[in-house]
Amino acid sequence: MHAELKKLAVLSGFGLAMLAGQAVAAPVLMTPEWAAQACEAWNKDATLTDGLGGKWIGNNKGRGYKVIHMYRTDCESSPQVEIRIADKGGKAMCVYGGKIETAKLDSGADYLMHATTERWTEMGAGEYGPMKAMMFGRLKFEGPKMEAMGVMGPFTSFLRLVGKVPSDSASCPK
Repeated sequence: MHAELKKLAVLSGFGLAMLAGQAVAAPVLMTPEWAAQACEAWNKDATLTDGLGGKWIGNNKGRGYKVIHMYRTDCESSPQVEIRIADKGGKAMCVYGGKIETAKLDSGADYLMHATTERWTEMGAGEYGPMKAMMFGRLKFEGPKMEAMGVMGPFTSFLRLVGKVPSDSASCPK
């Protein structure tokens, strides 16, 4: 009986070691896989879904959605990612996160944001918000600036998604 238990313990340890080796690594920051997870995180954040409902999400140029493109400026020639936000029952819900599907942004409704990996990480950690990031050139931003100024609380929550969504920032998106 003792030999059988010992054998079972060894086999169990081997099985656990095999499972541990199959752990899923966090996606690289600003890849389509990361953007899909950021989209899910957006929908769990009431500051974003409720705070951007109404007027902000209503400015969609009749398409029914707004687009945000993002990238890391220190990752030259890396592709951008896209997050698409739509009005779902009065809430600003993320309906897509992934590779770029909207080739041309509408500067009156959509956003393009880029920063270095270091700055994205700092904003994601809550070290500073969007006002400081934009004033000091840490976050480059294109889109309806006055609209963005009116939603600084939700904009802060958006930047913090970078810190909430697990990612690997040691390499660049490919």
